[in-house]
Amino acid sequence: MVAGTIIGASIFVQASEITRLVPSTTGVFMVWAVAGVLTFFGALACAELASAFPQTGGVYTFLKETYSPEIGFLWGWAMFWSMHSGIIAAIAMVFARYVGYFVPLNDRSLRLVAIGSILLLSGINYVGVKHASTLQTLFTVGKVLAIVAIILLVVALGMPAEKTSTASVADQIRLPSFALAVAAGLFAFGGWHMVTYTAEETRNPERNIPLALMIGTLTVTACYIALNAAYLYVLPLQQVMSSTRVAADAAEAVVGARGGAAISALVIFSTFGANGGIILTGPRVYFAMARDGLLFRWAAAVHPRFRTPHRAIVLQAIWSSVLVATRTYGAIFTRVIYTEWIFFGLMVLGLFLLRRRANYRPSYRTWGFPILPAIFVLASFLIVVNQIVSDPRESAIGLGVVALGLPAYYLWVRYRQVPLVANQSIKSPNKERETES
Repeated sequence: MVAGTIIGASIFVQASEITRLVPSTTGVFMVWAVAGVLTFFGALACAELASAFPQTGGVYTFLKETYSPEIGFLWGWAMFWSMHSGIIAAIAMVFARYVGYFVPLNDRSLRLVAIGSILLLSGINYVGVKHASTLQTLFTVGKVLAIVAIILLVVALGMPAEKTSTASVADQIRLPSFALAVAAGLFAFGGWHMVTYTAEETRNPERNIPLALMIGTLTVTACYIALNAAYLYVLPLQQVMSSTRVAADAAEAVVGARGGAAISALVIFSTFGANGGIILTGPRVYFAMARDGLLFRWAAAVHPRFRTPHRAIVLQAIWSSVLVATRTYGAIFTRVIYTEWIFFGLMVLGLFLLRRRANYRPSYRTWGFPILPAIFVLASFLIVVNQIVSDPRESAIGLGVVALGLPAYYLWVRYRQVPLVANQSIKSPNKERETES
């Protein structure tokens, strides 16, 4: 789930944005390495929190338990209205556009295909987490094998691109641009935390979620660095910078026009699999919020047969489809996505507070504490500050969207319905019997 959720469409296009910001081969590898290391540091901290709070909800639960229900609610608010639903809509549109490579589609048809993919994946998740996880496993294995195949193809058949003399790395890299490039790289690593949302449906979550986070982030980092090496091997730096579909250009440089079709098929495969994982995880947060009385009680219902939060799945599918149909997902998502790093910084900062509590007993403790978590927290807030300085108007709008959650929270608390019973669960029947015995 970690690798499959992270590897979506970004790695097939984001390399150009990073190269434009850091026009140096060495600089590009530095950016991807730093983004991978920061993601790994965050995953280590997230693993400790998951072992301490192995309940459905992930980041929402961590923020609620560490700080207050208000902070947890703000995360869920931003997730539903913009961050999570927006990325589902955005990836679904990328999927539809690449389907259009093989079947001509007009604008209306593109949106119908995107909505259809959301509804199909939501339906698979509706009928059971086992079906969804099997699908996720198949698509993840397929994606990783396809990336390895591209790299081997470049090594076996690719001719090195003509290199031009460049200035020194120090002359080409400026700290603000490097920070923006790292932020762009981190966007391509997005989704690493989502595996924690499904803790109650994971066997032995105290052990398996930390392992999944660490192995998954390292696997993705290796794939990303190797894939960028392939791009830069067969394409001149200037072409990588100007390309709008760098992966397809690299494939065409090796095997000709057929390479574009092969990459388009890979992007279809990759985006469909990534959205499957994202659609799987989000409803678990809304389920946890409803169980805590911070969302409509009916959203915490568990299907009696499939043992899934079926109403939360339907709610997410409807809103994501609305964002596609109205074409509003792009503006909302791009304005708000960077704000998740405020929450990531707070989440990891919470380790310093939690370790002072006598009742805090995680089964796994983060390596390198306190240095590695401190580096992650500092980097998170630097990313946010750099984004605000670079684009103050859009940043203010994004922060405003998130901040609207506070009055919504206080109004909800004032008039909320009585929460469901605390032991409402989405564990499988077999798991429940094991717990009872």
